[in-house]
Amino acid sequence: MDFKQLARTLQRRWVTIVAMLVVALGIASLVSFVVMDTQYESEAKIFVSADSQSITETVGASYFVQTRITSYAELADHEQVLRQVAAKLGDNAPDDLAGAVSAEAEATSVILTVKAHADTPELAQQIAAAESEVLAEYIREIETPRGQERSQITTTITNEATYDDKPSSPKLLLNFAAAGVIGLLLGIALAIVRDILDHTLKSFEDVSRVAGAPVMASVAFDKSVQRQPLLSDVHGFSPRAEAFRLLRTNLQYLDLDEQPKCLVISSPVPGEGKTSTSTNLAVALAQAGKRVLLLDGDLRRPRIADLLGLESRVGLTTVLVGKSTLAESIQIHQPTGLSFLAGGPIPPNPTEVLQAAATRALIQRVREMYDIVIIDAPPLLPVADAAILAHAADGALLICRHGKTTEEELAGAAARFETVGARLFGVVVNMVPRRAREGYSYYYYEDEQLLNLSDKK
Repeated sequence: MDFKQLARTLQRRWVTIVAMLVVALGIASLVSFVVMDTQYESEAKIFVSADSQSITETVGASYFVQTRITSYAELADHEQVLRQVAAKLGDNAPDDLAGAVSAEAEATSVILTVKAHADTPELAQQIAAAESEVLAEYIREIETPRGQERSQITTTITNEATYDDKPSSPKLLLNFAAAGVIGLLLGIALAIVRDILDHTLKSFEDVSRVAGAPVMASVAFDKSVQRQPLLSDVHGFSPRAEAFRLLRTNLQYLDLDEQPKCLVISSPVPGEGKTSTSTNLAVALAQAGKRVLLLDGDLRRPRIADLLGLESRVGLTTVLVGKSTLAESIQIHQPTGLSFLAGGPIPPNPTEVLQAAATRALIQRVREMYDIVIIDAPPLLPVADAAILAHAADGALLICRHGKTTEEELAGAAARFETVGARLFGVVVNMVPRRAREGYSYYYYEDEQLLNLSDKK
């Protein structure tokens, strides 16, 4: 993965990164304000020096102290020292003094820094004062040779125990900074892993490679799609209208020798927007002066009649069984001049109906009556209806949804067409968000809540 791919991955997965950052900061808040107790710190300093008269001349007095200063620091939490500190504090002594006191010293220094922590600044100061006094006395005591009254070491408290009313713990800035860094790193790592494991189609190069057909156009829903689902409802220069005009133009170059007159439009799986794409493509062709018939070939869940506001009870099935004539069944959408043949009453055996010779004859008949016939078919992978219709038509277009349709689904759908000998003219990438900056059309905002206008089959 190069830098450009990484940048695109982070752009696509920014929600994951932000979510991990929020989680990390939330955990840091919980630990800082709930789990960790507020602690105050006090410190005192002890200067340690050697009695040069008691130290042999071969060893310098200062060097003698420096070699032992770290050992003196370790005495701060020894049991004997803590007992004396507890006795000095009386009732104020914490239950666990070992966790409340410590001492630090550098190897080249002769100064011991005694630190004490407690729930209040007053108690922390009392513990530090008692600890420094007891430790200073204890060091002198253990450095007094047996049989002598004079110690080799002199200890002096140079800095009395300090009083600081600002909490030393928790360190909020440090906690949140560490949590932020960890959250970002985890978010980036999770985003990369999700992208590697994600087989959905996000680039038009991948769509063309998997389908074995060119990308004809890309479209997406804008904020007004719920109120204005049809191209006839929107401004003529809107991005949505431009996208379908581009698709209409590209259809003219499908076959220069013999223009296809009957197109089946389907998708690999439900929810990819094939019905709205079929309808708006037919509207765009009608707006260009073409004689267009839009046929609802989805005999399982027909939706175009509701989208156009036309009658759904008379249509393909009523014509096939002789309950109505073709001329009586074709309706005109007045705002666009588009001709529409609904699916009619839903039959118990849709696949057999579409496979019948009468259906193929009807498709051939309307093909001769109009400049172009657009057939909206069910999704390819769940049922065989779309493949049957595509075999009877001149060819098909596949609709896939950006970031939702997987490579396996698109490849399987294309293979269905190939199996029945149907020609796949191309793919329309639907619901492309603004951040996808490539392709054949305009890109604009996609609101996930507006996808209820696409197929929910």
